[in-house]
Parts: sequence; structure tokens; C-alpha cells
Amino acid sequence: MNGLTKYWFLEDFNLFKKLGMLTMMRMCEILEMVNIDKGARISLVNKNKKSIFFLKKGTVKIVNTSNQTVKYVVKRGNIFGELVLYDEETAKEEVAYALEDCIICYIEFERMEALMERHKSLKNGVLKIYGLRIKKLERRLQDLIYKDSPQRIKDFIIDYLEEFGEENEAGNLVAKNLLSHKDIANLTNTSRQTVSNVLSTMRKDGVIDYDVQFISNSK
Repeated sequence: MNGLTKYWFLEDFNLFKKLGMLTMMRMCEILEMVNIDKGARISLVNKNKKSIFFLKKGTVKIVNTSNQTVKYVVKRGNIFGELVLYDEETAKEEVAYALEDCIICYIEFERMEALMERHKSLKNGVLKIYGLRIKKLERRLQDLIYKDSPQRIKDFIIDYLEEFGEENEAGNLVAKNLLSHKDIANLTNTSRQTVSNVLSTMRKDGVIDYDVQFISNSK
């Protein structure tokens, strides 16, 4: 894929808005782009290669390989694998799975580090993303202490719709139903059965509606 096409692919990333076209074109020369099938595993760190990934299309989940729990979900227009820049040992315990067909670009760790050193806006942007993910994990720990299981699940569904949903003609937020009940249980520190019960109750109460493809709020 040529550099101009890669440039068009990266335009949607807020992370690169301040870099300028010349720098972006140079960056595109060292990017690799691949199509990833739904369900495929994406190795983030191995012995010979460490990379930072840019998700142009689709959605991925980041999984902790030590306990096979979902850490967070990444939507298009965002990066993942950035943990290797700050904590390589912990990064070795992460792997990504495509929740739907995806298009990703990736850049080698050393080259990304060099770019960040030359461009402060890029360095600050990546650091901000990393910080926000740390805050999300901290919030999950606080929720575990102060909220019961049903409330954690309800709050997660609301947050998921706000982040991944798009407003339809009726004014409801509609998102692809990409996460299994087990995934939601991982993300809320609950059980799969509790997730199933809470979602059923929310639908019965008219708070949400969902099927195998989509989930939406109700007004």
C-alpha cells in the first residue's frame, strides 16, 4: 500500500493532528499495514519484535495472558500496545484479539520511541492515552470496593454505549454487541451468570435493548 493511502488511513487519529503532512508522510514510509480477521490473535510483544499498533478499522480487546481476563477494549482511531514503551515486563503479558475484521498499521518500538523524542505532541499524546488507561483500571478497582456487582455491570453498559455507540434517528445510542457475557464479567469483576441476569433485567425494565448483533439504550 502506498504512502498516500497510509496517510489517508492515519488522518483519523487525533494523536497525529499536530505532526503536519511532511512528518506524517515520512511516518507512513516506515509503517506496515495489515488486515486482521475477526477472532485472530495479535501478538504485541515477542522475543524479536515489539511494536505499537494503530487501529484504523474494527475493534480489539486486550487480554491479560496470565489469567485470560479482558483488560480493556480499543475502538478504531486509537492505538494499542503502547504499554511496551513504559512497562515492558507487564506488556509481555498482554495480547490482542480482533472482535471484528480489522485494519491495523504498526510501527517498530524503537522507531516509535525516536519519533516521540522528536515530536513532543506525539510523546504527550501517547502518554495521555497510557494515563487514561491506567485511570480506567484504577476506577475498576474502586468500583470493586464501593459498588455491588449489578451496579458495576449497569455502569459498564452505559459507558460502553457512550464510547462505542452512535445515535440513531430515534436519538438512541446503538453499538455493535461485540463482547461476550464472559468478557463483560472480566471487565466488571463479576460472573457470567450475573451479567446475563443483569442484562435481562435491564432489558425487561426498558433500560436497554439488545440482540446478537447490537445493543442500545432506550428512551
